[in-house]
Amino acid sequence: MLIKRRRGWEIPEPLATPEAVFLNRRALLGGAAGLAAASMLGSRGAWAADGPYPAARNGAYILDRPVTPERFSADYNNFYEFGTSKSVLPAADALKASPWTVKIEGLVDKPFEIGVEDLIRKVGLEERLYRHRCVEAWSMSVPWTGFPLSKLVALAKPASGAKYVQFTTFLDRKMAPGQRTFYPWPYVEGVTMEEAANDLAFVATGIYGKPLPNQFGAPIRLALPWKYGFKSIKSIVKVAFVAERPKTFWEALGPSEYGFWANVNPAVPHPRWSQASERVLGTDGRVPTLIYNGYGAQVAGLYKGLEQERLFV
Repeated sequence: MLIKRRRGWEIPEPLATPEAVFLNRRALLGGAAGLAAASMLGSRGAWAADGPYPAARNGAYILDRPVTPERFSADYNNFYEFGTSKSVLPAADALKASPWTVKIEGLVDKPFEIGVEDLIRKVGLEERLYRHRCVEAWSMSVPWTGFPLSKLVALAKPASGAKYVQFTTFLDRKMAPGQRTFYPWPYVEGVTMEEAANDLAFVATGIYGKPLPNQFGAPIRLALPWKYGFKSIKSIVKVAFVAERPKTFWEALGPSEYGFWANVNPAVPHPRWSQASERVLGTDGRVPTLIYNGYGAQVAGLYKGLEQERLFV
């Protein structure tokens, strides 16, 4: 008799995902019908008309609150490449997200460049429900589609000297008006190899059962649910395996307010506001912020011995 043991934060997906989202994902990822539906969504997403791409049935990741309706999250985004307004959706429509390739370089067996569609074919897809916590003290809960970051690491075959994974987004000042500012473009983020290997670290290519819309960071982004949202870099064009800790975008721009680790810590306030609670999109209610955004059981062990580091921002 086959007995499947779920991990501590998994629950059956029909119990967690709202019916409309659940059925929509099935329509998109359920073989030929899903292929046809995906092709109707246009060229901006990570699925193309020559799929299909298998969706692993990995279960849903437990949430302590309902999934945020798309109508609230889709028009409340930080995407500084296209401006500082939260309603960045109209400006982000200028993002040309297809075709899109990602360079894998640095301390790897053999540097290469791969199209997003080809990458998806190699690693497969699954859906995960994650809480998302912004350093600005607002939050949402969304169903991401994508694959574990560890699969990308395995594909890259990093050398033993690689200690960090550095991610870089596009640089196109003509397309992205926000990149005409003095900020240290392009956007750069990084994680340790240990963080990249953690099962929660996720590469997202879709959301709400659909390919990523532009404002969410099409066609490929990170989703690191235990860290503040600015660590989840959008529209990735390069992944480099490096020996030295990267100087990340917000760390370079505001080192007195933002640091490398960016782990959610309600006990340590941002210099300009408290992190003790968060505003939940769609409800405008406030709830207490959880250490590591509620994922401490899975990630707290990564930071033992780093008590003197700036773990919060």
